[in-house]
Amino acid sequence: MLNIANTLGDELEKAAEMCYNCAGRVIVTGIGKSGIIGRKIAATLASVGTASYFVHSSEAAHGDLGVVTEDDIVIALSKSGRTEEVLCIIPQIKRLGVKLIVITADPGSPLAQQADLVLNIHIDDDSEPLGIIPTTSAVAMLAVGDALAVLLMKKRGFERAHLATVHPAGNIGRMLKPVSEIMHKGNEVPIVDENASLMTAIIEMTSKKLGVTLIARNGNILKGIFTDGDIRRTLQRNPDENILKCPIMRFATPNPKTIPPSTLVEHAIFVMEKNKITSLPVVDAENKILGIVHLHDLLQLKTV
Repeated sequence: MLNIANTLGDELEKAAEMCYNCAGRVIVTGIGKSGIIGRKIAATLASVGTASYFVHSSEAAHGDLGVVTEDDIVIALSKSGRTEEVLCIIPQIKRLGVKLIVITADPGSPLAQQADLVLNIHIDDDSEPLGIIPTTSAVAMLAVGDALAVLLMKKRGFERAHLATVHPAGNIGRMLKPVSEIMHKGNEVPIVDENASLMTAIIEMTSKKLGVTLIARNGNILKGIFTDGDIRRTLQRNPDENILKCPIMRFATPNPKTIPPSTLVEHAIFVMEKNKITSLPVVDAENKILGIVHLHDLLQLKTV
């Protein structure tokens, strides 16, 4: 992709600028293998914030060209630049005054000559034995489309939070959810008062099955955390059974790591893995407990 971007240089930047300034939509068209690549380019552009649609050139010639308006930009793909079905729709596109970007391997072709901007993929022959089946040229077209999408992302300041709004499903969607949507909350959260005994904390931890108990003041102000690992260490150091009656804060970790409810799932995983912990309390600006997330739950989301 970098080689393609470097080869096209200013032309690719001009294409990105044209698409960025487009008041309408980016309409991508092509037929055959170029059409398949065009469909993917349109989908990629749409997924990163550019309103984009694919229109099959043959269907465009039989009525679908009606979706194109004077505010749009058309990107036409054809390795040879001589594809009849694509050439057939160009006169109407030009009559509308629509800007035309052509991705082709022949900048001197009839299609390229009608373009406002040509993106030359610089492929003379495809890599298969006959040199005519779209292989290398298809990859080059795809690389041009991806490079264009990356440039547009940068121009729009497109960030992960934006991606979450257009990609709510799949692994990307799950990783970009705020933890507030998937955290344990209410009665699912293991909480004991800071004056509770070690035994009470162990019972709460066991009943809620998260391997951890949060320690709170006044019911919901986070003061500490106590884990199942802390149980083992505490009992090893203090074999006296009376230890179970001692206040939990004597053994808990004070001021634990926390996250706000707006934290994305992927960042919560990063924080837990970096700090080698398996649970994170979710709190508000006043350190009030809102919920808790567990690493196993988040990793399960990642592998669904």
